[in-house]
Amino acid sequence: MCLSVPAEIISIDGQMAQASVGGAVREISLQLVENIILGDFVLLHTGFAIEKISQEEAEETLRLLRELGEINETDLPKLEI
Repeated sequence: MCLSVPAEIISIDGQMAQASVGGAVREISLQLVENIILGDFVLLHTGFAIEKISQEEAEETLRLLRELGEINETDLPKLEI
């Protein structure tokens, strides 16, 4: 099963960015998405932002994953994304 998780863009340098995933900061590629700015939320999969999403959608996705027992806050920094 593939899993993408919501991440907030906290810095951008060309086609690369720093993204916060549950407090853990990851370096990610923006090559697959367009018009991303600081503060945007994206779905992150294997180091690539694959889709821009709203903050509400990001929060709802994390809520649903927690509810399903798929993740908890302590798991987020450990995810291989």
